Amino acid sequence: MIDLRSDTVTRPTAAMRQAMAAADVGDDVYRDDPTVLALERRTAEILGKDDAVYMPTGTMTNQVAIRTHTEPGDQILIDVNAHVARPEAGGPAALSGVMTKGLPGVHGVFTADDVHAAATPVHPFTPATLLPPTRLLCIENTHNGGGGTIWPLERITDVCDAARQHGLRLHMDGARLWHASVAMGISEREYAAPFDTVSVCFSKGLGAPVGSALAGSSELVARARRFKAMFGGGFRQAGVVAAGALHALEHHRAGLAADHSKATAFAEGLSRIPGIEIDLARVQTNIVRFSLAAMPSGTFVERCHAAGLHLLTAGADGVRAVPHADISEAQIAEALAIAGAVMSEQAA
Repeated sequence: MIDLRSDTVTRPTAAMRQAMAAADVGDDVYRDDPTVLALERRTAEILGKDDAVYMPTGTMTNQVAIRTHTEPGDQILIDVNAHVARPEAGGPAALSGVMTKGLPGVHGVFTADDVHAAATPVHPFTPATLLPPTRLLCIENTHNGGGGTIWPLERITDVCDAARQHGLRLHMDGARLWHASVAMGISEREYAAPFDTVSVCFSKGLGAPVGSALAGSSELVARARRFKAMFGGGFRQAGVVAAGALHALEHHRAGLAADHSKATAFAEGLSRIPGIEIDLARVQTNIVRFSLAAMPSGTFVERCHAAGLHLLTAGADGVRAVPHADISEAQIAEALAIAGAVMSEQAA
């Protein structure tokens, strides 16, 4: 099976398994697991922050960040299609008791004017107590729902400056920040600089089996550790999995450029298949999103699966594919052949 559902399906490499087997461990709840501590220090160093805290998932790092920055009844600003807003199971409402206000991003990227419009204070004649206080702005880089969209650095600066004018705190969902850094040649530290907190994932493109981290100031990370425990994120001998994440952090970032090349090749091949519609300009990293003119996406992915290609639907006529480290160029060619055959059968 050629599995392009996500870059989360990668298997640990032999070197990663060896690092995990040899990991020095302790009890992370007591903060004495040396491998976890090393991973947290290295992540904070790369992102230019004081500290970082290791957690099981990117959803947890995002939701802990929201809870760290807000109180129940507050409002946060996010892109209308942000990961925080959609595939995190209603976490902002359930876990932090906050309202989300969606901004009209283009493929996940909104503007400073959008922030001003959403955060502008009410007129003094209106009692301030009637509306939820807006406390936090979140951006997602790269943007999953937008198709792996990279936020331009100058747009980040403008949006963050606008948020600061309204007294907002800033969080970046950087689950795939590594991809933006490799694609643009901009360091993760530079991307992270304007934000109070940044979450990054080790189990997507980097190929580790478990984990994400939330980085920020010492004060904010200390507060985040409380909510990590509250949300059930306490590890014990977590060094076993942290070693895989640390290995990925040190050895797999450079390889992301190959995943981008495979995604581009797949997208270009799809563009030549009748019945498939794709905007090649939107394929900026390793996520490929396309639509079907003559077949429901559910039917398409089921027929592809029967032929040996695993994809995900994205709405009634949309499909998502994510090339990753475990996929070869030959498999990309085979995947295109399967997709083409399925569309040809439909046309016949």
